[in-house]
Formats: sequence, C-alpha cells, structure tokens
Amino acid sequence: MQPAAEAMARLPWGIDICYDTFGESSDPAVVMVMGLAGPLTWWDSRLCAMVAGQGFYVVRFDNRDVGRSTWLSGPRISNTGILRAAVRGAASRPPYTMSDLATDVVGLLDHLGVAAAHVVGASMGGMIAQTLAIEHPERVLSLVSMMSTTGRRSVGWFSPRLLPTLLRPNRSTREAYVRSAARTWKAIGSPGYPVPPDEVARRAGETFDRGVSQAGVNRQLAAILAQTDRTEALRRLQRPTTVLHGLADRLVHASGGRATAAAVTGAQLVLVPGLGHDLPEALYPTFTSVITATTRRTGSAHA
Repeated sequence: MQPAAEAMARLPWGIDICYDTFGESSDPAVVMVMGLAGPLTWWDSRLCAMVAGQGFYVVRFDNRDVGRSTWLSGPRISNTGILRAAVRGAASRPPYTMSDLATDVVGLLDHLGVAAAHVVGASMGGMIAQTLAIEHPERVLSLVSMMSTTGRRSVGWFSPRLLPTLLRPNRSTREAYVRSAARTWKAIGSPGYPVPPDEVARRAGETFDRGVSQAGVNRQLAAILAQTDRTEALRRLQRPTTVLHGLADRLVHASGGRATAAAVTGAQLVLVPGLGHDLPEALYPTFTSVITATTRRTGSAHA
C-alpha cells in the first residue's frame, strides 16, 4: 500500500502542515505524531501500511519546524542557550509549547474533517499526543504513547552525554548530514535490533531532502525542556491508553514510560527488551498489534 500524495493543511493560525495518508478516509483515523526533528517519513511507509491494512485511515505529518511544514522565522535559540536550559532543567519562554504543537494536530484533524482519532505518538510525539488527549479529549479515541514521558524531571531522563550529539549542527551537505545521522542513531538506536548502515543512510538522505533546520530543532528542544509535569492531568484521562517503551532506551529512560502508564487509569504497559529510541522494522508487527489492540479497547475500532 502506497500513501496518497502529500498535501498541505493551512491552519488558521498561520502554520502549514504537510501530511499524507494511507487507506480509506471512511475508516477510523489513526494519527501518527513524530518526535524531535522527525519528518513524517520517520513513520516508515511499511509500518503505516500495516496499520492501515487493519482497517484504518492512517495520517502522518511533519510537525512545525520540520520537513515541509512551516519553519518559524524566529526567535532563534542558540545551542548554548539549549545547553544552559538543560542544565537549569527548564527553558524560559519557549517560542511555542506542547500545547501549541497539540493544537496543530487539532487543526490538521479539522482540515481532514476527522471528528476524533486514535492517536499514536513517539518520543516528543508522545508528549504532544498526551497533551492532545488532556487538553482536547473529545478529539482522541485512544492513545498510544511510545518511548515518551510525563514531563516530570525525575523520570524519563536522558544521558547528558547525548546532548552534544543532539545539538551537533546540521551539516550543509547531504553527505555530511548522512554521516552525522549515522553517529546519532548509533548512540540512541536499538542494540537488540540494529539497523543496517545502508538503511540508516537511506533514511538520513530522505530526511535531508525533505529539509532540516537546526534552528527548528532547537525550538522543539526548548518546548520539550519547558514542558510541565502532566502526571496529575494524566490521572484524569479517561481514554484507552497503551504505553510502549524500550528497556534499552538511552534517550528517554524507561522510567518515563513506567510513570506514564502508572498515571493513566487502566493503561497497559509494554516494555520491550533490546529496543532503544527508534522504530526498527523487526518490531513493526509488535507496534501494529499494540496500536490495533488499543483501538479495540474503545469498544470498537470504529468508535
């Protein structure tokens, strides 16, 4: 199954969101929300096709400041500023917040004429998905939060040694960017499910071709660092929820997943040995099964 041609949703607040879809629009929607610096292609088309094959209308998109969606013109945040914010444990006055990113998803649903969707978020995308479920519960049928956390500083931590890798400037040439990406995914990827170097290079080249912005990455990082603790709000969440986390995640410690599942009443927790902070192809059947099983907990995948 191939995706429909990419399209642009122009949101009322001046943001353009690039998206594509798999499956039939008459089927229940599953919206896939990607994380930091990740374009829609980080939700691999083979995974999206597997989910769509279960009877869903799958939507993936570039967040603002990523790929072909709107890149903000400012304010610019330096790498030094991000490092200082990380040391302080928070960023002051980020250009936008998790709430803004969640509202972008609402705008995309409005554009598509989707009243409510099953929402899947990975990493920062999990933070956005949680925020969407908290602040716009009427738009969320079920929630799958992957390799993410609650925003509480004492859980879901990352090794400070990874921050220089994350903040390494985007290279100006495709070849240099691909080399840099190889180092990043070696640092945070799944030791139990290593991705072949040629596949890492292919994905990195695809990402570069869509467009990369270090300023945009820094603005997204600022939003992550400024997020509030969602634990108490998650306790009030009344949506079928599954939390999936890798036990080998070096970027967002598995304590973040455990805390998320503990906060949401009735949430199911799936911990995967050997999984780091990526989406290896060998686990596509697992991811598809988790998503499908969560939708069924609404009483019907077509709720």
